[in-house]
Amino acid sequence: MSVLDQILDDYLKRFLEGNRAGRYLAGKLNDCGIGLMPVLDHVTIRTHNVERRSRQFLELGYREDKGIGLLEFDSWWAKVYRKPGYPAFFIDQAYDDDRGKESLIPHWVNDHGDECFHHIAVLVENIESAISSLERDGFRMAGDIVGGPSSDLRQVFTEPETRNGKVYSVLELIERHNGYAGFLPPQADSLMESTRR
Repeated sequence: MSVLDQILDDYLKRFLEGNRAGRYLAGKLNDCGIGLMPVLDHVTIRTHNVERRSRQFLELGYREDKGIGLLEFDSWWAKVYRKPGYPAFFIDQAYDDDRGKESLIPHWVNDHGDECFHHIAVLVENIESAISSLERDGFRMAGDIVGGPSSDLRQVFTEPETRNGKVYSVLELIERHNGYAGFLPPQADSLMESTRR
C-alpha cells in the first residue's frame, strides 16, 4: 500500500468513525462488494492555510487543478487538487482579513484540526433516490438539494454529526451530468451555510 493509500485509508476510517451516514453507506457498498473508494467524488479538508496543507498531497503526486483555479466565496476560498485514480481533494480556508470573520472554517479547524476530512462526497446516479434511501433509515439532510434537475451539478449534505458538542462531519451526495467535473461557487457556499449551527 502506498503512502497516499495509507493516508486516505486512515482519514476515511476516522471519518467513518465520526459519521453515521457515511458508515451506513460504506456498509451497504461493502455488502455488495463495491466499497466506498470507487464512488468517492471528492474529499474535503478544512485548514488555516491551504498552501501549507496541500504540500503533503503535492508530494504524493496530486496537482492543483489550474483549470478550476482559485474558488472564491464571501468569507472563504478553496483550491482543488487532483491525481488520476484518486478522489479530488477540495482544501478550503477562511480569508485571513476581515472577509473571513463570518466563516465557519476557523472554528471548525480549531475544534478538530486539519488532518481529517470535514466531508466526503459520494457520487450518486440519482440524488433523490439516494436521499430517500438514507431518510428511510433515519438520516436527514441539512437542507435542500442545491442545483436544479437539469443542471450539471446537484449536491446536498446530511445533517452534521457532532463531536464534543461541536459540528464535526457531513456526508455529501453529489450528482454530476454532462461530464462536468468542477465546483460551482454559489452551490458550495450554500452547502457550507446549510450546516451552520
